[in-house]
Amino acid sequence: MTELEKCQAGLLYDTTFPGREESHLQCADLCYEYNHTRPSDMKRREELIRQLFGKVGVNPYVEPNIFCGFGWNIEAGDHFYANNNCVFVDPGKIIFGDYVFLGPSCGFYTAHHPIHPALRDRLYEKALPIRVGSHVWIGGGTVVVPGVTIGSNLVILAGSVVVKDIPDNCVAFGNPCRPHRPITEEDLHLQR
Repeated sequence: MTELEKCQAGLLYDTTFPGREESHLQCADLCYEYNHTRPSDMKRREELIRQLFGKVGVNPYVEPNIFCGFGWNIEAGDHFYANNNCVFVDPGKIIFGDYVFLGPSCGFYTAHHPIHPALRDRLYEKALPIRVGSHVWIGGGTVVVPGVTIGSNLVILAGSVVVKDIPDNCVAFGNPCRPHRPITEEDLHLQR
């Protein structure tokens, strides 16, 4: 198995494998270009997001600044929105469903560094995927750690640290983030 194949399989891998640095620099250049586009140049922004991410649905809207490790490991469904200063550490896959809205300064981190310093000092890591369902709002400053699955039809409130899976149809928050109540029809009436 190559180091990249180990990375994609969630196994411990050597981060110094050939081609990794070039891929990272290409992504950094695209992020730099994106972050320096004019706010009114929406066409160019969409072109760059489609070059940067591995898969993008219809109507993506990403505010600068955006930071990614590789970009090609990120998939976003239809009507994806990311507010300013979102960070995607993506040696592992990050998958967003449709109608996912991210508040400012959210972080999605798939890299998991070894606990023991002997492995960490040799630049080993694991990459565990993050999956986010559809119809999800994630409040600003939220951090999502490696290997987490976030369900659909839910809200995660600002400042949460998501260290475990979050089920569908709930309002979740905290550090560690956990479900606090279901989303009900009453919530629809409260918004009017």
